[in-house]
Amino acid sequence: MTTKNETGWNFNNSYAHLPKTFFTRQNPNPVDTPTLIKLNVPFAESLGLNVDMLKSENGIAILAGNLIPEGAEPLAQAYAAHQFGHFTMLGDGRAILLGEQITPQGERVDIQLKGSGRTPYSRGGDGRAALGPMLREYIISEAINALGIPTTRSLAVVSTGESVFRETELAGAILTRVAASHIRVGTFQYVANWCTVEELRILADYTINRHYPKVEGSENRYLALLMEVIKRQASLVSKWQLVGFIHGVMNTDNMAISGETIDYGPCAFMDTYDPATVFSSIDRQGRYAYGNQPYIAGWNLARFAETLLPLLDENEETAVKLAQDAISGYSDLYQSYWLAGMRAKLGIFNEEEEDRSLIEELLNLMQKYQADYTNTFRALTLDKFEETILAGTPGLIKWHEKWHARLGRQQETKESSKQLMQKSNPAVIPRNHRVEAALEAAVERDDFSVIEKLLEILSAPYAYAPEQDEYTSLPEPSSRPYRTFCGT
Repeated sequence: MTTKNETGWNFNNSYAHLPKTFFTRQNPNPVDTPTLIKLNVPFAESLGLNVDMLKSENGIAILAGNLIPEGAEPLAQAYAAHQFGHFTMLGDGRAILLGEQITPQGERVDIQLKGSGRTPYSRGGDGRAALGPMLREYIISEAINALGIPTTRSLAVVSTGESVFRETELAGAILTRVAASHIRVGTFQYVANWCTVEELRILADYTINRHYPKVEGSENRYLALLMEVIKRQASLVSKWQLVGFIHGVMNTDNMAISGETIDYGPCAFMDTYDPATVFSSIDRQGRYAYGNQPYIAGWNLARFAETLLPLLDENEETAVKLAQDAISGYSDLYQSYWLAGMRAKLGIFNEEEEDRSLIEELLNLMQKYQADYTNTFRALTLDKFEETILAGTPGLIKWHEKWHARLGRQQETKESSKQLMQKSNPAVIPRNHRVEAALEAAVERDDFSVIEKLLEILSAPYAYAPEQDEYTSLPEPSSRPYRTFCGT
């Protein structure tokens, strides 16, 4: 039953009626003096929410977890994960799912409070979050959305009026995260390891109904589910690679079955092109480096396939063969998405066998001369290659001639190619030094104007507007590599 109130909350909570082993019912832990820091007004309106009511005392109390809205059924979800390759039991250790909002368009989305206090899955943690990391997730997730990449989104950030203690004392905050759902590969791993086969079937059927209803009538619906998830993840990771995004912690609990980008911890965007780029302070072996992301996605999908084995076929040998065949198609699928995206970045409409070598030649030059990834493609789009570090290099001159010859072998005009490139190459990304400057202004000086301006610039990354030019500049040279942290 859907329950709607004056704030616009319109809950219909299907996950709360799955087997009780999947979650623990629990309210968020109240906080002292919540203050609204940031509200995503256009997004709130698209969800059917009353912005004025959200800004009111009661609205802020809901976003802080101090007040439970009518129709909500708060719970913490259980899940497991391979973290850096090691399997462990996890769960929502600092998040509460308030419920599922039915939007005016009839879509179903999760409303989750992140940083809302301890749960049975906290494993000794305090269940809280700091203001900086929550604002960081807000910035990056909204930037990813503007880039046209599937992602969870940020509705609001509230400060709690309380401190959290990590290496130092930090201001506490809660992020309201909106997702197609929070069902993860790790959710299936948890159910497959600690629940019954029948409960696994219930989870799989629920996931099909919620995210992949078109496979309902398939001869083997669970195999069809696996293949659809493979397809979405191949597409998602190719989109990350095309814009130079590095997730940072691609553990299996951070892979959403819906195909959305989820859990923005030590994520960042690559400046200098280098497949070995790692930003996360905890990824000391480079497991989740930029160049490894496609392979790790395949590894995670294999773990997902393993959970489905009891459902794929009664005969274990047959089930394994079905899973292996499905997973074996991932690499070619990813490569096809990535290659199509790279062709678009170079203004190429049709296909030739030599396209891959043309693309790889450019990437090799970028790596050799330490060229900026985003600005190189921006310069190509604007036909201002003389402004890049590659200008005048012997390899680049030869490559440039090949590229122009390639464009000349297609029917589309030069102007059509430029338009395709502009739609495929962002002029701006959330540069790490810009994000850090915005967070420092907000957290250290209580100045949120820098974040507001950054969010405005990032909201139209393909606009190529004059006011974006200053946001394309690179950080000052530093002897210390840029590092990001989970913020947990």
